[in-house]
Amino acid sequence: MKGHAMRSIGVDEINDIALGAALLGAGGGGDPYIGRLIAIQAVRECGPVTLIEPDELPDDAFIAPCAMMGAPTVMTEKGSGRNDFDRLFDLVEQYSDKKIYATMPMEAGGVNSMLPIAAAARRGIPLVDVDGMGRAFPELQMVTFTIGGASATPLAYSDEKGNAGVMSNVSNKWTEDIARSITNVVGGQLMICLYTMSAQMCREWGVKGIVSKCEQYGKAIRSIKEGLADTTTEQRFLELTDGYRLFSGKVVDVLRETRGAFNFGKVILEGIGGDKGHKASVEYQNENLRCEVDGETLATAPDLICLVDQDTYTPVPNEAVKYGKRVLIVGLPCAPQWRTEEGIKLVGPRYFGIDTDYIPVEERSKRKGE
Repeated sequence: MKGHAMRSIGVDEINDIALGAALLGAGGGGDPYIGRLIAIQAVRECGPVTLIEPDELPDDAFIAPCAMMGAPTVMTEKGSGRNDFDRLFDLVEQYSDKKIYATMPMEAGGVNSMLPIAAAARRGIPLVDVDGMGRAFPELQMVTFTIGGASATPLAYSDEKGNAGVMSNVSNKWTEDIARSITNVVGGQLMICLYTMSAQMCREWGVKGIVSKCEQYGKAIRSIKEGLADTTTEQRFLELTDGYRLFSGKVVDVLRETRGAFNFGKVILEGIGGDKGHKASVEYQNENLRCEVDGETLATAPDLICLVDQDTYTPVPNEAVKYGKRVLIVGLPCAPQWRTEEGIKLVGPRYFGIDTDYIPVEERSKRKGE
């Protein structure tokens, strides 16, 4: 989204950004309630955050994204400390011998869109309106900056016990594997600062306008919630989010397990309304990866598969999915970077063990006559 002036992020903006980011989290990215509380507390204590576009960065700017790594359900128990990102950013500055000019989210999600706002507030630095996914993905190497040749390291990490360090690895996949092992050892959650980059890398390979998009989607969902008497509410939601309707149903079973610092699971639904008599399933690894209806695949990663409340259209993260919950399953087109050969190799269905070629969600919808 181009053309907005430099502006501030306060409590009102955080509420909308968190709501929209939860939708783009595609079932993962952490609990928006937890993330929102962390960001709001930081802004109330330290003041609003300045949001800038990549083109507003000085050419010599050094940008340090930050995030939470691990199973999103763990953060519900552990939370985040106010000094977490000061510790990380100090480590990065000491290692790199560079001053951090700004931070940014690495993905969209209820937690990982919020933590960089908190970090920016506490550090007194700007937040860049860009990320590396345009959604959420489960592994560290799954960012557009990997396609651009950027390194995930030096990666600084810390946990709530005070363990901290900096790693330098030979590839982004090695960084994922080693950092994931550390995450397992310390209890399933790690705060990280990674993919430190130049202004040029940020401009050329980032998914631009993601914070603004989250705010726009949050406002759209909130406006729909305020006008539920409208009989075309579902159509309004799809139009405002550029979404494709996949299925409407009631959750009848949820299979979950935490393995290797990931949340794995499958949601089984029975159709309601126009989908009565049909069945659907959604498989996930932190984020939703495939939606099937009556055994036919209707959407896969890298497109977004999102569950929203049938009545309020509020996003439903996977840790909040429960038996009896009535939801609408919506498909959203992914960022164009993921539809390249390199992008599909990195985050396409076959990487996740799904035996199908990637077909854009809008094409699958046309096949179904949507």
